Amino acid sequence: MPRSKKGKRGPGKPGCLRQEVLQLQLCKGLKNGVKVESCASDDELASEILSHCSSPSDGASVIEEPTGNDTVDELTAQEETEDKLKQCIDNLMEKSSKTRLAALESLRQVFSSRLLYEFLTERRLTVSDCLERILRKGGGEEQAAAATLFCLLCIQLGGGDEAAEGFKILRPVLTNILNDTGASLNARQSCARALGMCCYVSAAEDGEDLIQSLSLLEGVFVASYPNREGVLPTMKPGTPALHAVALQAWALLLTLCPTSKINSLLDIHMSKLQCCLQSPDVNYRIAVGETIALMVELGRDIDEEFEVEDGESLCESLKSLATDGNKHRAKNDRRKQRSIFREVLHYLENEDFTDEKIRFGIEKIYIDSWTRRRIYDAFKEILVSGVNHHLQFNPLLRDIFGLRPPLITDIAVTVKVSRLEKRLVNAAAFKARTKLRSRVRDKRADVM
Repeated sequence: MPRSKKGKRGPGKPGCLRQEVLQLQLCKGLKNGVKVESCASDDELASEILSHCSSPSDGASVIEEPTGNDTVDELTAQEETEDKLKQCIDNLMEKSSKTRLAALESLRQVFSSRLLYEFLTERRLTVSDCLERILRKGGGEEQAAAATLFCLLCIQLGGGDEAAEGFKILRPVLTNILNDTGASLNARQSCARALGMCCYVSAAEDGEDLIQSLSLLEGVFVASYPNREGVLPTMKPGTPALHAVALQAWALLLTLCPTSKINSLLDIHMSKLQCCLQSPDVNYRIAVGETIALMVELGRDIDEEFEVEDGESLCESLKSLATDGNKHRAKNDRRKQRSIFREVLHYLENEDFTDEKIRFGIEKIYIDSWTRRRIYDAFKEILVSGVNHHLQFNPLLRDIFGLRPPLITDIAVTVKVSRLEKRLVNAAAFKARTKLRSRVRDKRADVM
């Protein structure tokens, strides 16, 4: 369901880096006090930072109580970790493009897999300034990485005033790159994704920012719409991928729109998107199909009697795509397309969504609507493998998905108990298996 429209919401105090390290060590039982040697590159910086703060989902062997010496060592480890993060931030201002790219990648890895709220709150202006400079003057690869890192910065800041302020500063730069047809396609895709996500987490309460971002993203993917004769335009290589990202970012913001705006957008875009189901690009077809399902869901939430205009023709198109067996398409593309469009068709015909369960730690969430799927997929595209960690600890994501604040101590106890239970179950299974095999051997002996 769409995120509730609350007042300005900050992340509260999720805790500094030291607090998070101590909490995670309760779950994983890490040996503290490991000294960090100096790194030769930003990739090594990132790997060392991550090794200091391993995720609890990586597995654990022993749960230990921190001692006084452990606490002192943790303070030292925290200082060394923060020093390496500061070095990565300083490297964003280096003259060498290679050094800046390495720093962007290192920070992306750390931002996606750790929570650094207090550390980044103190340095958000410095990081934002560095990213703005790279977006204005860097090459296409740097621009793409900087836009992605800005998304992660907004997620780290938790959608509060700090994130909203950063979004207002960088939105003009992101817009210029997105609209620049001479810019790198990868950079334009990253900027489209950043406009959608950063608006979602930091400016959702500002109706003007929401409408402007919707309009900017529309301006990109409407280029794929058919002309007056119903003929789809011929696209340059790579352009459908940009249209797909812009459409998905637009669909994310659509989940925040008021009823009147949703009705207006349904009238404008539904019939055009139906024509785009015939696009030659499989990923764009899938993005269109998922967006149509989301729009139908939002329409039904507003009016239970909502029906798609020319619904029979739409269902026929979906059936064709759900059973597409054209040999000229790649096998994986056919399989992916058939799976998605079977779901879309099933929802349109039966108003039934196939639930998906996402587990993280000892918790789980259910993806039970197209709205929640679009929101979850949007965060997963940016956080990648770190999405489970953020679901477990990030107050912003826990608020969006309706989760309570995490109870770290309870998690540690539960992990310990679950291990004991697992050993007992395995022991019982082993004993039963041994008895069964013994009886089988006895029967064989009797026969012989």
